[in-house]
Amino acid sequence: MDLIGPVIIGIIVGLVVAFALRMQKQKNTPEDNKEKVLSLEKIISAKDQEVSTLEKNNEVLNAKMESFEQLKTEKIQLDERLKNVESERNTLKTKNTTLENKEESRNEALSKSLDKSNALQESLEKEKERLNDERVKEKEDHFEKMKKLWGEHEKDVEKHIQMICKNILLKYIPQEKFPYPRNKPDNTIEISSQLIVFDAKSPSNDDLSNFPKYIKSQTENLKKYAKHADVKKELFLVVPSNTLGVIQQFTYNMGDYNVYVITKDALEPIILSLKRIQDFKLVEKLSPEERDDICRIIGKFAHTTKRRIQIDQYFADEFLDTLKKAGSQLPREILKSVIDFEEAEMLNPPMEKRNKKILTQELIDKRIELSKEIEIRDIPEIEAKITFKEKDERTKE
Repeated sequence: MDLIGPVIIGIIVGLVVAFALRMQKQKNTPEDNKEKVLSLEKIISAKDQEVSTLEKNNEVLNAKMESFEQLKTEKIQLDERLKNVESERNTLKTKNTTLENKEESRNEALSKSLDKSNALQESLEKEKERLNDERVKEKEDHFEKMKKLWGEHEKDVEKHIQMICKNILLKYIPQEKFPYPRNKPDNTIEISSQLIVFDAKSPSNDDLSNFPKYIKSQTENLKKYAKHADVKKELFLVVPSNTLGVIQQFTYNMGDYNVYVITKDALEPIILSLKRIQDFKLVEKLSPEERDDICRIIGKFAHTTKRRIQIDQYFADEFLDTLKKAGSQLPREILKSVIDFEEAEMLNPPMEKRNKKILTQELIDKRIELSKEIEIRDIPEIEAKITFKEKDERTKE
């Protein structure tokens, strides 16, 4: 566009020159005119050439102008796109910064959560180890206590029988004074010139699985006492009460003699039952009814004792199972409170005194008082429906 003006001026100049030459040609001579014409023609030719060159340049410039306009348009479009891209880039940058901040916050929260989780896991592992250590220690303490009881069982039974004999005026025969030198039982009492043997037996270790076999073998060894004429053919093996869970049989008929497996708690009622024989001058003079009464009372004492032992063992197992469930199923905070209350509690059962008798009438009065209290408070009676695995064996006995 800028070259169009010079081209027009060149054309006007050329026309003016041509017009001047024509006027000069009319004034000058033919020779002069010819030279001038040739000169002018050269000038005109040069101008034409220049004009041609200018026209070509103009065309080139026009083409370039079109290309420039196109480039300008494209530049405007690119500028617009660049603005859009920059705007989009800024938006994405802002969003990325927001996401980075959120990600950083989330990572920090996750790190804190992982730290808490690891701390909790470590705490739980330590608590688990502590509980396991406590359970192991409790089990070890329990077995140590059992071993101690078993170790003292023989002396404890001896002292208990001596105390019973002293209270009810029976003759106690110590082991060293047993009339037969070779075989001497742990404890012997004399009733109506008959020697009644009470041999104390306890496990040798924590494994109670072999204890029933040991008891059975000991029933056969009692033959060395039963063979003597003045030894009563009903002999007793006294075992610790915490071994009753593994014992399946409490009565053994050995042909020439019978063996009864009892605990320390059963000694007093059995000895009291046997003492009643002393009230008769001659056993041979007892009537069949009196013999039946004696056997019935002794059997009643034996049965009641075994049933009480069974029930105590059953509820002991149930209480232990409940304690285990409480330790594993109660929430931790509640269990902690339960343990605190448990440590604060203390039971004080009546203390047994050597010179103080336990009167039967006092026990009966206490039972009547308790029955009245139950009736006043309208407490329903509970029908026991407990089935013991020894029921069939008891029936056979």
